[in-house]
Amino acid sequence: MAAVIELKYFNTFWLKKLKTITDVVPGETTTSPNGNTSWTISAPGLTDNQMNVGQEVTMPYKDFLDPSIERTFESYIVTKISDTSFTTATGPTNYVAGNPEPSTMTFGKIINFNKIPAVYEGTPDDDWFIEESRIRGGYNNTSVDFGVKAYLVEDEPKQSHKFSGLIHSGVFNSRTGFNATNQFSVGEDITRTIDPANGSIQKLYAEDTNLIIFQENKVSKSLIDKDAIYSAEGNASVTSRNLVIGQNVAFGGEFGISTDPESFAVNGYRKYFTDRDQNIVCRLSMDGITPISNFGMIDFFRDKLSTAKVGGVKGGWDAHNKQYVLSIESNPSGKTGPEYNTLSFDESVKGWTSLFDYKPNQIISLNNNYFTANSGKLYIHYTLASNTTARGVFYGVNYNSNVTFVFNGNPQMVKNFQTINYEGDSGWKMLSFNTNTDNTLPVSESVFASTLEQLQQSLLINRFKAKEDKYFADLVNNTSSQNGEVIWGSSSSGVKGFFGEVKMEVTNANNSKKELFAVSTGFVQSS
Repeated sequence: MAAVIELKYFNTFWLKKLKTITDVVPGETTTSPNGNTSWTISAPGLTDNQMNVGQEVTMPYKDFLDPSIERTFESYIVTKISDTSFTTATGPTNYVAGNPEPSTMTFGKIINFNKIPAVYEGTPDDDWFIEESRIRGGYNNTSVDFGVKAYLVEDEPKQSHKFSGLIHSGVFNSRTGFNATNQFSVGEDITRTIDPANGSIQKLYAEDTNLIIFQENKVSKSLIDKDAIYSAEGNASVTSRNLVIGQNVAFGGEFGISTDPESFAVNGYRKYFTDRDQNIVCRLSMDGITPISNFGMIDFFRDKLSTAKVGGVKGGWDAHNKQYVLSIESNPSGKTGPEYNTLSFDESVKGWTSLFDYKPNQIISLNNNYFTANSGKLYIHYTLASNTTARGVFYGVNYNSNVTFVFNGNPQMVKNFQTINYEGDSGWKMLSFNTNTDNTLPVSESVFASTLEQLQQSLLINRFKAKEDKYFADLVNNTSSQNGEVIWGSSSSGVKGFFGEVKMEVTNANNSKKELFAVSTGFVQSS
């Protein structure tokens, strides 16, 4: 909480209360009015941090003329007379003491700062600090000056809102301390209007000596301290010019960031963002703008972005895994509550690799660590919590890890998938194996049989069995037979279909790291 000292100069100072004001906590007691704005506390005992000048006061009561009318008194304390009496800025309407009895008054936060800081100086004299807003104003200096006086050359200045315009101030030289960031000379060409037909400017990003401009329906760049000269053939050559905001050059394609600047993330020369209007995810790099949602996820993003909540699209760069992470909160029709989808894009495979169960409010990376925020708390990823071996814990909730993939060898052939096997650590199980017509019973994780009972269970339950550092299991058909279908010989096991969709899972609770290197299946041509 702070108070502002207004000066007739550019520079401003913030007088900050670090402790006493911030210690103000709500208090509550019964009270009765001595007059229109004069009050007496019936049950004294509130501290200065619970009842003092500037605090909000609220009180419900019944109208004296018509007790059926419920009213609420709202004001703030003007003067604290004693520990048991005070005055307020206004008084309640149609309220009489003892009608029907003294009411409960609540003292809230400070809403009036007219007598701040004098009233809240408290005992520690060093509880107040002054902070200068000027760049490099000298935090530890023994004295400061007022800085450069702001000036305006217009006789009748007027306020205007330009949603697609740019303006720049004077320069700041960090080496000499020259600061002209308060100067906006209308006598110079300091503005640049971007095509308003492409919507408002949502995001600015400085790259090298260019300013990348993200509008709702277009992405462009403005040259800084240079300009472009075009030949008769349409080729552009860059030339130096004493102009801060130079010519604006649009990138190819009708892509924009819509109204989701939170989806923006950058890594090197790659910039990622979403275009909600076209239901796509884009990457801006040296080769221009590429819709990366076309990499096998066209339908997914069409459905999710078209129903995305306003402000519900969050993007960020995962510096740990080197991936672009995108979280979409949508409101699909037919569902009572919101739906969250968090997924990642990997440049090394040119595809969307993972879906996550966590729902971040913000995504950031720092020093090669990956952080997300949720419910006002900051979480670090890829690190085990203290005193636990559980993996897959997001925001205090443990999740299992699963992998879904498709077998589609010889796509023109109807196959009979008979076995499933994988290479990796023990503990993986198969949740499902579905084809275009059939499905199987699940396969449990392998168990090292140390007792006769465990050996019997391994024989009766469909489990993975270890053999030569690999894990094997039969596929047991769980689909009812169709009319005319003949079940005989080798065809009595397995599932039929053109392709197979497999889902593998591992339980993360109190387990060490489990790797899954490869998964394969054995099949024959269906008879």
